[in-house]
Amino acid sequence: MSSAPVQGAQVVSRIAGVLRLVGRSAGGMSLAGVVRESGLTRPTVHRLLSSLAAEGLVDHDAGSGNWVLGPEVLLMGSVAAARFPMEDIARPSLRRLAEATGESAFFSVRRGAETVCLLREEGSFPVRSFVLHEGVRFPLGVASAGTAIMAFLPEDEQEELLRDWTAHAGRFAANHSEEVVRANLGSTRLAGYSVNPGLVLEGSWGMGAAVFDRSGRPAWALSLTGIEPRFRPDRQEELGALLMAEAHRITQQLGGTQGGRRPR
Repeated sequence: MSSAPVQGAQVVSRIAGVLRLVGRSAGGMSLAGVVRESGLTRPTVHRLLSSLAAEGLVDHDAGSGNWVLGPEVLLMGSVAAARFPMEDIARPSLRRLAEATGESAFFSVRRGAETVCLLREEGSFPVRSFVLHEGVRFPLGVASAGTAIMAFLPEDEQEELLRDWTAHAGRFAANHSEEVVRANLGSTRLAGYSVNPGLVLEGSWGMGAAVFDRSGRPAWALSLTGIEPRFRPDRQEELGALLMAEAHRITQQLGGTQGGRRPR
């Protein structure tokens, strides 16, 4: 996000960017965090946040000092949800996955060059990973959902993301080098599901499978996360089969096709 003076559509872009940063987690983000992540000046960020607060789109949490999403966002989200009834479609699959595996199950959507976690269903296993929760965003190719989606994009779209990979991956670039990501994409295409061996947070593993839209493009992903001992190689094939079965079920419900998936 450039800090040069802007007008019109660029102002909207800045506002949207600030809202996304604040909405990364339920706990919000500090002013310093928004400044750091956005690349905007502190006065500009403060002015934007104050204006958004006046409209009810963000709030300032006096306890934590963070900026959090406001009540107007909840109201707008409730209205928008009627147009995107994905919870009704995806929730049963999440419940089946959580019950069958004991792990936490998630449903994420692709938004541009990112994935956003939409839904979560807790498993019965008492030790959990809390890396992923509703609203969390990751660059495509990072974490299991983003890897599952990126792996089945057309090759030219993958290469576009990989061309400036370090900038795209941002703070995740250290553990997600281009070489590691290319290897993960290749193994995902072969297996049909992705495996994230603790690259986002050490000891927290994940697996994912893409859900395809009507044009055969990967638009969503199901994933499971948990601690490393629960994702040993001898269990990965079982978890992968469950993920792919539920991903295929949702794809069919959406009228989609799995044209991007290689036959096994």
